Amino acid sequence: MSGPAHCTGAIIAGGRATRFGGVAKGLELVGGVRIIDRVAAALGESCDDWIIVANDAAAADWIPGARVVADVRPGMGALGGVHAALANARETVLVLSWDSPFVPGGLMRALRDAGENADADAAVPVSNSPLGFEPLCAWYRASCRSAVERHLESGDLRAGGWQGEVTTVRVDASPWGDPDEIFFNVNSAADLAMADSRSRLAR
Repeated sequence: MSGPAHCTGAIIAGGRATRFGGVAKGLELVGGVRIIDRVAAALGESCDDWIIVANDAAAADWIPGARVVADVRPGMGALGGVHAALANARETVLVLSWDSPFVPGGLMRALRDAGENADADAAVPVSNSPLGFEPLCAWYRASCRSAVERHLESGDLRAGGWQGEVTTVRVDASPWGDPDEIFFNVNSAADLAMADSRSRLAR
C-alpha cells in the first residue's frame, strides 16, 4: 500500500497588488508578523515542501531559501497563479493566497486529509464568498492542471470557475472559527489596519 501523495505548499503571491498601491502586501505586518510568514507557517504544518508563486523580481529575497516560480502564463490573474502552482507540484498542492493572515494550519491539514481520504481531485473550504468556497485556500491534485488550462484558454479567469469539472470535496471551516474572519483578505490599507487590530485583540 502506497503512502500519502507528496504535497507541495504554494504561497500565491500574485502580481503588483494594484489595490494596495503596488506594494508587496504580503510583506506587511499583522500583529508584528509579516503576512507571508503567517501563510508559510499555516502551510508548513501539512506540506512536504513549498514554493512561492510570484512575478516580482524581488521575490527571491522574501524568504531565504524559498523556491520561487513565476506564472507559466503571465497576465492571467489568480487563476494563472493556481496554474503555476499545479505546474510545479509533483502530485498534490495546497495553495494559500499571501493576503490571508488568519487561515489556521489545522484547516490546511484538514483540506489535505479530506482530499486524500475521498480520493478527490480537490478539497475546498466552505465560505460566504460568491462561489461558496475559497479557491485560493485549497488542496488540489496536479491532474487538475488540464481543467485549469481549458479555462485559461477560454478566457474564463475566475479562480474557482473550473472546479465543476473535477471531483471536489467541501470542508466545513467553522470548527476553526468564523469563516468571514478566517478568510479575511488584506487588499487595502484599511484592511491591513483592521487585520492588525484584530490580531492584537486576539492575543
